[in-house]
Amino acid sequence: MSLRLRLDEVLRDKNISQIELARKIHKSKVTVNYWCTNKNMPSLITLSEIARVLEVKISDLIIE
Repeated sequence: MSLRLRLDEVLRDKNISQIELARKIHKSKVTVNYWCTNKNMPSLITLSEIARVLEVKISDLIIE
């Protein structure tokens, strides 16, 4: 089973840019872009931080 993020979709729904998210979680905009395009995955700790900042559950960020 491979997991994919639906981070880009959630950011659009929340009207938050990748750059704004990057600032809030202290990551580079390139790193956030890699997550949004599923070129890379954040650690579980970072995924938890993203969910907290976006006020969603971790499961809302993942596609199975």
